[in-house]
Amino acid sequence: MTDSPKADPAAVRPAELAAFLAARMCHDFISPASAIVSGLDLLEDPSAQDMREEAMGLIESSARKLADLLAFCRVAFGASASAETFDPRDLEKLARGVFAHMRAELDWTLETPAVNKPTARTLLNLAQMAGAALPTGGTARVRAVQEGAQVALAVEATGPRARLRPEVLRGLQGEPLGEGLHGHWVQAYYVHLFVADAGGRVFADVNEERIVFAATLPA
Repeated sequence: MTDSPKADPAAVRPAELAAFLAARMCHDFISPASAIVSGLDLLEDPSAQDMREEAMGLIESSARKLADLLAFCRVAFGASASAETFDPRDLEKLARGVFAHMRAELDWTLETPAVNKPTARTLLNLAQMAGAALPTGGTARVRAVQEGAQVALAVEATGPRARLRPEVLRGLQGEPLGEGLHGHWVQAYYVHLFVADAGGRVFADVNEERIVFAATLPA
C-alpha cells in the first residue's frame, strides 16, 4: 500500500477559488444593482417626485454599468458559451464598456485577426487590472501581436499615483494571498492559472507612475 500524496498546504482549493471569484463578481455587481434599487425607491416616493429626473438618470446609468460588467465578466471569467475564438473588435467593445465607468482612458491596438479563449481572457483581465491601477486617471495601453505560434501581449498603465497592490503581484506569480484583499488577488491568481494551463507566461513590472503587464500565449 502506498501513501496518498500530501496536499500542498499553500495550494488554493478549487472550491475556495470559485468562492473568491464569485465574491469578486458580486462585489462589482452590487454597487450598480443597489443604485438601481435606490432610483426605483425614489420614483415610488410621493415626497420625492421633484427628483424623478435624477432617479431616472441614476437607473439608466447604473443599468448600463451593470450590463457592461455582466457582458465583460461572461468572457473574462466565464465560459462564454461555446466560443473558442474571439474577434478583437468584440473584445475591445467589452473592455471599453468597463472603462466607461473608470477614470482611466483605454488605448487598444491588436495586430491579430482573431484570438483564442485564453488570450481573450488574458487581454480583458489585464486591461481591467491596468485600469484599476490608475485610480486617479491615466491611460491603459493594450497591445497584442502574433509572432509565429505565439501571441505577445503588453498592457501598460501610466498615470499619476499608478499603483499595483502587492496581492495582485502575488496572484500573478501564483502565490497564495497572505495579507490583502481577496478580490484583487483572486483575479490575478485566476489569470496566472489559465495562462499557465494554456502553456503561457504572465508577469508584471512596476515603476513610478508606470506598470506593465506582459504575457505570451500559444496562438
